[in-house]
Amino acid sequence: MTNAEQRSRFEAAIMPHLDAAYNLARWLLRNDADAEEAVQEAYLRAYRFFGGFRGGDGRAWLLAIVRNTCYTQHGRLPGPGDSEEFDELVHTMDADSAGGNGRISRNPEALAIAQADCDWVNRAIESLPLAFREVLVMREIEGLSYKEIARVIDIPLGTVMSRLARGRQQLQASLTATADKKE
Repeated sequence: MTNAEQRSRFEAAIMPHLDAAYNLARWLLRNDADAEEAVQEAYLRAYRFFGGFRGGDGRAWLLAIVRNTCYTQHGRLPGPGDSEEFDELVHTMDADSAGGNGRISRNPEALAIAQADCDWVNRAIESLPLAFREVLVMREIEGLSYKEIARVIDIPLGTVMSRLARGRQQLQASLTATADKKE
């Protein structure tokens, strides 16, 4: 395969996942500059080792490289101290909050409330231990299947489900506690 063919294949299979790569890196590293640096390094690694990519899901393959790059840059993989607990956060607007018609209101007050809620949820996600945060982001934000997450993180499927369930419980508890304080 010529360099031009390999570059074309790489661009088709891997480049569309740039946003997902940055999103994962940002959630893992909690810093824009570090995330950008990690994604750059991950894409360099992905291109360098693209000859070993045998097709299939380019996003899962890339996200595994992004994840490993993030941990390599910061010198550690998630350990036992990162495996605390977190429930499913539903990212939909109900009919009442959407003005009864299923659409989000565009008035300034509604937008301010929606932004505050978004910030509140983001802070809760950022407070999660790394092991739970990474599976939650991959599942709920990036939409990876449990099998894809297991491949990316290189853990058994049951461990993915367990971390996701405990992470969702912890997120729900955090959001509930914060809501109780606001009232």
